[in-house]
Amino acid sequence: MDLGTLLQSVPLLATLLKSAVPAAVGAGVGLGQWLAAVPPCRNQTFENATYLVCEADPKHFSIELFWKNKDGDFYRSLHNLRNAEQAAGRSMLFGINAGMYHPNLAPVGLYVERGEQVTPAKTGSGTGNFSMQPNGIFYLSANKAGVRATKDYLKRPPRVDYATQSGPMLVIDGKLHPKFHADGTSRKIRDGVGVRADGVAVFAISDDVVTFHEFARLFRDQLGCPNALFLDGSISSLYAPGIGRNDDFWNLGPMIGVFKK
Repeated sequence: MDLGTLLQSVPLLATLLKSAVPAAVGAGVGLGQWLAAVPPCRNQTFENATYLVCEADPKHFSIELFWKNKDGDFYRSLHNLRNAEQAAGRSMLFGINAGMYHPNLAPVGLYVERGEQVTPAKTGSGTGNFSMQPNGIFYLSANKAGVRATKDYLKRPPRVDYATQSGPMLVIDGKLHPKFHADGTSRKIRDGVGVRADGVAVFAISDDVVTFHEFARLFRDQLGCPNALFLDGSISSLYAPGIGRNDDFWNLGPMIGVFKK
């Protein structure tokens, strides 16, 4: 965490310490143990909207995609995912929905989990946000994260451990998506992911309804991400019990879970 991020996190950490430490002590949980469970997230204000922003450097955090458990059952919610990982002895720092999916919860477009491609990339035309070209792919390869427009990704497909396709791209090589308009009127809760030049993956979810143009500017101008991808809209969910964020929409498709290495 750099100095700027640390300073921005101070108010949030102060609030967490004031409210959570007494409860943790009362429950017999040590301060060090509690701090280890606090996710790398902070409140962020940009222009007239507020966001929760979570940063994860793949060198220090394990960023993974989840869809079905080992028995082939859908996780369906971030709460279920966290409980399953906790039962396996892992503490999920935070989770967020990982893009769009069909009514049967199958991923729309490319989905790779543990190095295995589950569904192929979708390149045809269509309706809705996913098909607003260019769309893109968020991926993890060894200790590196990336966001690339789909056509660019498929020209030079990397060997990946995890990947999810969604759309539209928010920021492409430092430029906003060409179909976004500063005077756009569609305002929704939105979540997305970008990758900074230093390789840190940056996840953001809006607390207020925002336009695509506003959300894309957050990633480019405030979070320093030259490439960023929209993940979802109205059902955007972020689950981070360490800071009391417990969005729990049901019947989610693919999800992202972040763990300390």
